Amino acid sequence: MRIHIIGGSGSGKSYIAALLSDKLRIPHYDLDDIFWDNQSNEYGVKAPEDERDRRLREIIGLDSWIAEGVYRSWVGPSFAAADKIIVLMTPLSVQEERIWKRYEERIAGIVPGKKRETLEGIRNLLAWNKDYNLTKLPNLIGHWDYKDKMILVRDNLDLLELQLM
Repeated sequence: MRIHIIGGSGSGKSYIAALLSDKLRIPHYDLDDIFWDNQSNEYGVKAPEDERDRRLREIIGLDSWIAEGVYRSWVGPSFAAADKIIVLMTPLSVQEERIWKRYEERIAGIVPGKKRETLEGIRNLLAWNKDYNLTKLPNLIGHWDYKDKMILVRDNLDLLELQLM
């Protein structure tokens, strides 16, 4: 089984990917880990595109996987290889609440963060996420060739009741 999960920041992608990974006993991959340069001490530094694309090819070359991320443009090979594409359409207000909570937990040291987030960065993320949810994601799913693979989810926990196999 090959599953790609897409949705805005704070939509629950990582949470659902982990639950499905346990339920289906297949590995999951956070695409943030290959998009961002994890060797950089700065927040927001992208990995080189050739490295990012190579790592994506490695993941989708496996027999079973769950890939999750907010990305659209460079993950076409993953969409093509996926058996199912889960689109999380969590309400924007819920996503924004989760983004703020995650930021506060990382600043307080309750939850480890990979990079140093800033208040300005979170404000930029909130603005970007709003545009993504209201414009970019609807345009993507309205015009793509993968509607036959798509599962649109508004309440993430409903996903666990679906028969994906």
